This record gives sequence, C-alpha cells and structure tokens, in this order.
Amino acid sequence: MKVLKSLTLGVSLLAMTVSAASADAMSDLVAAATKEGNLTTIALPHDWCGYGAVIAGFKAKYPDIAVNELNPDGSSADELEAIRSNKGNTGPQAPDVVDIGLSFGPKAKEEGLIAPYKVSTWDSIPASAKDADGAWYGDYYGVMSFIVNTDMIKNVPADWSDLMKPEYSGAFALSGDPRSGNQPLMSVMSAGMAMGAKPGADSAAKGLEFFAGLNKAGNFVPVSGKTGTIAQGATPIVAAWDYNALAWRDTLAGNPKAEVIIPKSGTIAGVYVQAISAYAPHPNAAKLWMEYIYSDEGQLGWLNGYCHPIRFNDLAARKVIPADMMAKLPPAEAYAKAVFPTLDEQSAHKEGVSAGWDKVVGVQVQ
Repeated sequence: MKVLKSLTLGVSLLAMTVSAASADAMSDLVAAATKEGNLTTIALPHDWCGYGAVIAGFKAKYPDIAVNELNPDGSSADELEAIRSNKGNTGPQAPDVVDIGLSFGPKAKEEGLIAPYKVSTWDSIPASAKDADGAWYGDYYGVMSFIVNTDMIKNVPADWSDLMKPEYSGAFALSGDPRSGNQPLMSVMSAGMAMGAKPGADSAAKGLEFFAGLNKAGNFVPVSGKTGTIAQGATPIVAAWDYNALAWRDTLAGNPKAEVIIPKSGTIAGVYVQAISAYAPHPNAAKLWMEYIYSDEGQLGWLNGYCHPIRFNDLAARKVIPADMMAKLPPAEAYAKAVFPTLDEQSAHKEGVSAGWDKVVGVQVQ
C-alpha cells in the first residue's frame, strides 16, 4: 500500500512539474511575442470560418500585439508568393503565418517557405492531418456545397448534374480560379467525383470535362463568386465550402434569400492547414497565434463560424462544445459520406486541373 501511495504521489508531482513547466514556457512566449508587438496575417476574410471573431478574440487576449491583416481575399498561391517575394523583408508586407489548402502544405515545406512548430495541443491533432515534423497542421474542414440566391433561382439544384439544365443559364460560378485557389480547385474535384471519378487525376479529367460542358451550355459564369456577386444576381449559384456558404447566407440576412445545399454526390471534405513563415518578421507572435487558434477557445471560434475544427473529436469527447453551437451546423448525415482526399490524390488532381484548364475549359475566371 505504501508503495502504491508513493507511486501515486510521484505521478502527481510529475504532472504538477510538467504543468508548471508548460505554464512557464507559455509565459515566456507571451512576453517574447508582446515584445515584438505585431502579428501579420494574410488571406483571412472575416466571414471565412468565423475569422473576424477569432482575430478579435486574439486581440482581446493579447491587446499589446497589433494584428496587421494582408490581402483578405487572397488565395493559397497568393499567400506562398507573399512569403517568397518578402524574404528578408521585415516590413508590413511580409506575412508571419499562412492558412492554406492541404495540397499546398508539402510544397511549401519542400520549398523551405515554412518553419516547424508544434503547438501545446499537438497530440490531439489527428496524425493524418499534420506534418510529422510540425511544418504544417490541419486547422479546420468543411464539405463542398452550393449557396443559391432563391429570389432568382426558384428550383434549387440538388446535385452537380442539375447544373446542366437550361434553367440555370448564366447562373453558376466558382469562388475563384481553380489553378490558384484551393476552394475552387476542390469544387472541380467534387464535380468530377459526382461524374463517377475517383479523387486524383481521374477527378481532374472528369471535372474539366464537366466544366467544359457547363461553359458550352452557357451556364458557367467566369466570375469569382462571393457574397456581393450573389446579392447582385451576377452569380446566383456558387460552389463553396459549407462554412463559407452558411456565413454568406447569414451575412445576406434575407436580402436576397439564400439556401445552402450539400450536393447529393461528389461529397468531399477539405482540410486547410496552418503554418509559420520561415521568414516571419515576428516569429514569437506567430507561435502565440498558433497556440491561440489551437486552444479550445480558438477551435470553438472556428466552430462558431460553421467550420469543423481539427480538434473537433477531442472537444466533443471532453464535452466542451456548447449545444447551441452544434445546433447551428448542418445535420450530421450531410457529413457521413464525405470523402477526405489524400495528399497524393489532391496533388494529382491539382496537377491535372492546372495543366488542362485552359485547353479543356478555355475560360479565365476573373
């Protein structure tokens, strides 16, 4: 019994020591980040994944760190180019952190654009959604959906194949150029899979074929769809991640009325990843930002913005997710058949779309 008590006491003391060490490390990081006084983010629209509230939460917690927001509507490619073009530049145009599509993470690591850092909640991030060395790690995910201006579109499309109908002439748009943005790139994958393709080179071929047909039918609008174009009626149907579509619907507030649909087929889930620039002017502020967004508070901030945070299962198991927050999300069955494409599949798809878009579809998305 004495041995058991001694072991229990030893474990308790060890846990207290580890906890104290962690607290000291966090205190040192906060001090170093505060001394830097700035954090530069890039491509974080406030209506994307609840980022407006997440950034506000970080500012409230660390009021002595100013947040400089670059190019809110930029793409994953724009983010990496900003790192490349600002190597050695410590001014306000050099990003400290990036939020990019999963397929862009390995490329950035290979090119030496990002620096490894493992957040304190590292162990609760699924192994399949993070680089083993800590170069990048998944932050949130959603499924591909359609947002529809129902003041203009009376018969809401239920699936990708419906978009070919004559009634949708000049109605459908992507959220950007699929060769430079992850969201439109994965929209093409979703369409290809709805046509019976497997993720990868096959989904690229079938997706390009689908968009070529959509363009020929006069139903594809080569304009980057977003809240404003939906409201104006320029792009009454837009393919977007469900969390963006739901946030846009809320922003429109019934003017016009909008409905979010998860297509019956080609249901894919897309993971985005976070990384710290290898040339970050404020490396400690960058690490503190990571600690914040991977804390329970930061993760719930994304969930409140309709995104499934990467630590969702851990949060759910510990019962820290408010019931009202869960109630705002689409029904669980909408996610049940979602496919999570592997990095290799995404890479093959990206290569196929980048190489074939001009030749097969032949239209520039502005």
